[in-house]
Amino acid sequence: MIRFFKEDTGFEFKSKTLCRKWLKAVAESEVCKIGDISVIFCSDNYILDVNLKYLQHDYYTDIITFDYCSGNTLSGDLFISVDSVRENAHFYGTEFKNELNRVIVHGVLHLIGYDDHTDEDIKVMRSKEDYYLDLLNKIS
Repeated sequence: MIRFFKEDTGFEFKSKTLCRKWLKAVAESEVCKIGDISVIFCSDNYILDVNLKYLQHDYYTDIITFDYCSGNTLSGDLFISVDSVRENAHFYGTEFKNELNRVIVHGVLHLIGYDDHTDEDIKVMRSKEDYYLDLLNKIS
């Protein structure tokens, strides 16, 4: 089950049903199934605190993914800074909604096993993000 929460933000995510359907399709395309996934929308300050407390990283980021997967069942926590997503959307010249969906699927792709540490990993990750954003457009 995919659940949505918010911490230290007034942001209201309005596309819960569509997002659940989309992420289920993403998981199935990757021969996985959805377990327990929490998507926590938060502020820059909140995600910085999470980054410091759990990862000892002293910087802001748009997403932190905690992986609790078992076999091909996807479970984890996706902390998403709405502030950083908004800034990135402006920086990349895209709509906030599109950038938010990219970050959400990015987190799920991490749960599936994709990484973004090397240039080649980043290329594969971006390609998968684009593919699944297209899928979202088709099912919405």
